Amino acid sequence: MSTPLFILKKVWGYDQFRPLQQDIVNAVLDGKDVLALLPTGGGKSICFQVPALMKEGVCLVITPLIALMKDQVEQLKKREINAVAIFSGMNSREIDITLDNCIYGGVKFLYVSPERIKTDIFKARVEKMNVNYIVVDEAHCISQWGYDFRPSYLQIAELRKILPNKNIIALTATATGQVKNDIKEKLEFLSDELTFQASFARSNLSYSVRNVEDKYNKLLEVLQKIRGSAIVYVRTRKATKEVAQILFKNRISVSFYHGGLPMETRNSRQSDWIRNKTRVMVATNAFGMGIDKPDVSVVAHLDLPDTLEAYYQEAGRAGRNGQKAYAVMLVNNNDGEELKERIENQHPSLAFIKKIYQSLANYYKLAVGSSQDESFDFDITHFCDTYNYDSLLVYNAIKKLENEELLLLNEAFFSPSRMMFNIDNKGIYEFLIAHAQYDHFIKSILRIYGGEMFNHFTTISESKIAKHFNNSVDDVKNTLAKLTELNVVTYEAQKEKPQIVFVHARYEASELPLNGQHLSTRRSLAIQKAKSVTDYVNNNVQCRTQQLLYYFDEINEQLCGVCDNCVERKRKYHQDEHFQEIRSEIIKVLGSETLSLDNVLKALKTYKKEHVVDSIRKMLDIEELQYDDFGSLKLV
Repeated sequence: MSTPLFILKKVWGYDQFRPLQQDIVNAVLDGKDVLALLPTGGGKSICFQVPALMKEGVCLVITPLIALMKDQVEQLKKREINAVAIFSGMNSREIDITLDNCIYGGVKFLYVSPERIKTDIFKARVEKMNVNYIVVDEAHCISQWGYDFRPSYLQIAELRKILPNKNIIALTATATGQVKNDIKEKLEFLSDELTFQASFARSNLSYSVRNVEDKYNKLLEVLQKIRGSAIVYVRTRKATKEVAQILFKNRISVSFYHGGLPMETRNSRQSDWIRNKTRVMVATNAFGMGIDKPDVSVVAHLDLPDTLEAYYQEAGRAGRNGQKAYAVMLVNNNDGEELKERIENQHPSLAFIKKIYQSLANYYKLAVGSSQDESFDFDITHFCDTYNYDSLLVYNAIKKLENEELLLLNEAFFSPSRMMFNIDNKGIYEFLIAHAQYDHFIKSILRIYGGEMFNHFTTISESKIAKHFNNSVDDVKNTLAKLTELNVVTYEAQKEKPQIVFVHARYEASELPLNGQHLSTRRSLAIQKAKSVTDYVNNNVQCRTQQLLYYFDEINEQLCGVCDNCVERKRKYHQDEHFQEIRSEIIKVLGSETLSLDNVLKALKTYKKEHVVDSIRKMLDIEELQYDDFGSLKLV
């Protein structure tokens, strides 16, 4: 009979489990409800995949991360394990076939998003499946006190009625005590549940915060000093390219990554980085989930994260091989206010959210009670221009409507068309003399978007240009493509059309089922979590690891010894210790004598001159020494 260790060796090639993994596997096999907290890179997937291969039937895995879902399915297939996933973008026929295969086709793992489990087709089919147990990944999403609450997670407990007597394993990398209790309550854990929690401490990971005026120069210094693979996290997609260009100019092997790049480009860049063909990846937080790369030496943040949970996960991608690694946060005096403003923008008012919903209904000319599950192409630039809205505020309002499961916004939202001029004003002038047919077109673009297009890529709307130019959108696209061929501009057309999906039949905006109290609570929680980030940044005394452990309700009196605050504490201690030693020698040398500074330095020539001078200065400050009328030193 196969044992967990046999499966681990045969399928994954590992000779032993990591700490807690086998205990978790055994608890799952015993039919217990399990909450497992393992840090990023701690091998959470092994904890449910090993027992699933030892039991008959299909393991149902619920996760909100489509990229992680696809990656795990691919990894299992490479090991010749039958795994499937259901995610947005699949048509009804594909979903139908996939669910049938889970009933009749010997599928071992079915990955689904939490939104899927409440659909009628899923409920009807899952009853017919031989489900061995249920896995809830990113389990913190079920708690309103968590940093990434998703209402759809609250539906998971309904599976206990459809699939009675099936145990649940809930997994997360980060959870406070309040969130842990909430997870178990919302998933209706049985009284004999078991909780396993690895320490959040990472003994090989040095955390540091550097307050600097020039983040780019400091980043270069860090990357030049610490060799090896690195991730640099930035807030915006625009910044990924800008920072990568700076590093490239300084002869650092670098690429950039964000969710708006074509899938093929993302896969290629990720692969090059994993294989060390590229040393540094500059990315938004879309990068890193599910990536198994143990030899990352540095994770640097150029912007403050929204929460310490997010920071711990992202920083924790360094040093998974157990070797010394560094998590560096580069900050300046403006970052705290910028974070506060960002959080405010992420939580628009109830009135504004309703206003955006009404505008979307007007935009698509939807009657009340119509359009349930209908999807529409969404051009945010055109929408914002039509109603004179700020695009960032619109996006945040739509995300709130998405969180409340009234709308869905697909991943293509941040993939708009962009362009940049490849030549300067003089070059434009010379080009138009030779190609007068483009005069009105180019001048129209410059009137709309201004001279910034000469310096960097600018998001454009072909429909807006077409309206201004009094021509069709297709003509605009063709003209931009032609100008790209002539090397006048670089034009990147939108790779795929973003979509808005109305999950429910259209409501009257005044009757929109939004919970104002809930939205207010989420806003307050986000502000509180942002304050925890700034408190961490500003605390330059307490051990960084201790600060993070305390945040996650783990008390540890042991100093990490490797963070910036611990290193500074050691430096001061050794300085003080050094001072006491030199002070004793100075007292011996002077005795009852009076000596010039040069003579004291000669007598203590075994010590560095600057250390002796510094010690003399301290002794003068505390009035143990004084100068006589001739400028010589004597004991007081």
